[in-house]
Amino acid sequence: MGADRPDDADLPPDDPDRRADHARIDPAETRTRQEYYSDLRATVSQEQSAAARQTTADEQAATKKWQQTATDSRWIWTEYQRKWPPADRPTTDRSTGSWHGNGNRVLEPAENSRVEAECDRIARREEERISPAMRSIESQDPNRHLIGFEHRLKDRDRIKEKVHAKMEEFSYSAEEAVSAVSDTIRYTFQYREAHYTQGVWTDLERLKGEGFKLHQLKNSWSGEEYKGINSQWIESGTGQRFEVQFHTRTSFEAKQLTHDSYELLRTQRADEFEKMVLKAFQRKVSAEVPIPPGAADIPDYSERDAR
Repeated sequence: MGADRPDDADLPPDDPDRRADHARIDPAETRTRQEYYSDLRATVSQEQSAAARQTTADEQAATKKWQQTATDSRWIWTEYQRKWPPADRPTTDRSTGSWHGNGNRVLEPAENSRVEAECDRIARREEERISPAMRSIESQDPNRHLIGFEHRLKDRDRIKEKVHAKMEEFSYSAEEAVSAVSDTIRYTFQYREAHYTQGVWTDLERLKGEGFKLHQLKNSWSGEEYKGINSQWIESGTGQRFEVQFHTRTSFEAKQLTHDSYELLRTQRADEFEKMVLKAFQRKVSAEVPIPPGAADIPDYSERDAR
């Protein structure tokens, strides 16, 4: 009498019930290898289609909820502007060659001319090197796209606002101040929520593959007043800095809805009560933005800390 094998049941080897059980559990395979894999692919395809339908249904529900949030938020912002009408922005005095900004900020003609020259150089770098590479990266994945591409160059008056602040704070030259502005060129990738996290990881590697160096990454998906990821990059050939943001459709729309609020807070043009109202508005909008699975786990990065 031989020893039992590990997969033998505790039944006599000639037990008819045991043979019947094996016949029920392990029917003979009559399909060819090609037929088997064809059936397997069909099954997997059906499962993926079911998952896609569920994802679509979830996305549709989230979209409907967000549309109501966006409508409410626009009404709230209209009421805010009724109470605190937006101040007119000063115009640039181009007749004298100088630049005038909010709060009596001025770039004299010589400084303004140097900033203009730097902006011209930035525009050439964007056109010749950076944007073609970004379009190439975009073409590698149909599940997301660059949004707002027509606004990839920051408005020169907004650049000059930042330049003036950096010259005042750090005693920078005009050229140094322009170089320190990280978003003179900026791009935004927009993803479907289901593809967001893996898409961001893949596009980070694609950016590096184009020869761009990651300088900083800030993940704000856990933040209360803003949802999304902002990253800063350096083009190795020229040292040109540029920004890439990673958003879903909803988080991008939330950013657009709260942009004016953010600008008022950034430029310190609001009193303390108004600041409280603005921050509450930003928290309300951001609270309704769905967080893609795994998005909050993408770690921050700083080149300085990595050294």
